[in-house]
Amino acid sequence: MSEYDEVDAALLKRGFTRMDFDLAKIRDLMDVLGSPQRAYPSIHLTGTNGKTSTARMIDSLLRSHGLHTGRYTSPHLETVRERISLDGEPISEEELVATYQEIEPLADLIDARVSEPLTYFDMTTAMAYAKFADAPVDVAVVEVGMGGEEDATNVIEAGICVITPIGLDHTEWLGDTIEDIAWAKSGIIHRGATVISALQTEDAMRPLLERSVSVGATLAREGSEFGVVQRDIAVGGQMITLQGLGGIYDEIFLPLHGAHQAQNAVLALAAVEAFLGAGKDKQLEPEVVRDGFARVDSPGRLERVRSAPTILLDGAHNPHGMAATVAALEEEFTFRHLVAVVAVLGDKDASGLLDLLEPIAARIVVTRNSSPRTMPLEELTQIATEIFGEDRVTVAENMPDAIEEAVVLAESDTDGELSGVGVLVTGSIMTVADARKLLKR
Repeated sequence: MSEYDEVDAALLKRGFTRMDFDLAKIRDLMDVLGSPQRAYPSIHLTGTNGKTSTARMIDSLLRSHGLHTGRYTSPHLETVRERISLDGEPISEEELVATYQEIEPLADLIDARVSEPLTYFDMTTAMAYAKFADAPVDVAVVEVGMGGEEDATNVIEAGICVITPIGLDHTEWLGDTIEDIAWAKSGIIHRGATVISALQTEDAMRPLLERSVSVGATLAREGSEFGVVQRDIAVGGQMITLQGLGGIYDEIFLPLHGAHQAQNAVLALAAVEAFLGAGKDKQLEPEVVRDGFARVDSPGRLERVRSAPTILLDGAHNPHGMAATVAALEEEFTFRHLVAVVAVLGDKDASGLLDLLEPIAARIVVTRNSSPRTMPLEELTQIATEIFGEDRVTVAENMPDAIEEAVVLAESDTDGELSGVGVLVTGSIMTVADARKLLKR
């Protein structure tokens, strides 16, 4: 094994599941590392959907303004290096190994005196913060792993907080109601911060308002201080006009699909305006903003990886995300025949996902992904059959077979005419990662 493979295996051995959400261990690790997260200002993102896309937009806008950026997002599609990016690029294998080797002995000291060791996510968070300080970066853009208040990333105590739309997800850890989940996510709002919030339901907004008041944070809300003014479908994406904190920004090409991505864009714009000091009487240079958005990509979010038939990959893994994906497909792709390949994790609302897919998918191929948490194929097949009917459901034991079967179904049901024919691979980021390895060149 190479040193990189050994580090990758060592991280995996730590596991992803946390039973104790006390942040004392990660705080102790940060202390013995010299608090690297204090070496740079940061923008912290939470919410239910759209965090990674919004983080990538913020990163691109900041780089267009000449800043050196660090970006920490999760999960990854192909390699753990994707989680820790410098100036928009994943760190190298050598950098990842060196950073891990620097931190591992100190992490072992922390582990020796606690009952539950630092997890995979704790370690990658610490590695990101240390690498950003070492680079050094001008600003860090950090996405929470889950929730907010008790998430390992929250030791950063960012000056700018971004809250994407809040819905039901991770209910076994965050609570059964939107309000409970919003309270958990509001924990990233620290004293004196500026909060940029997407349009929220009343149940979600209430905790954000109360938390902001209690810590003296400034709250800017979509639909009040900023918002999407106009969006038009364009080749390869959309043209948008945004109302930012500092004024109107028009003629912006965003190379991503869907109204949800336009919403992510205006959140990113407002966050960067707040960070750079733009506001009521000061606007960012529009041409720099246009350049930043034009360079954005978001792998695994309605990503086209094949043509004839078109194959799209989308990581929607909860009903809120799937609703946005379906809306974008109906508006921008107009498939006359779509076959869906679906694999989900066992703790997700598979019925909610498939209910939303059923009106737009002619057929569905159910399979499993490579995660140990993947939903058993028999269970997913039963749910799909109840929603789609037995005649529209095909079962495949693995992802290669599922994609091959979906392409055959797409082509055979259209008399050889492939215009308007598509395959959508969806249900989980892990599902997209598995498909991407097979399809992406």
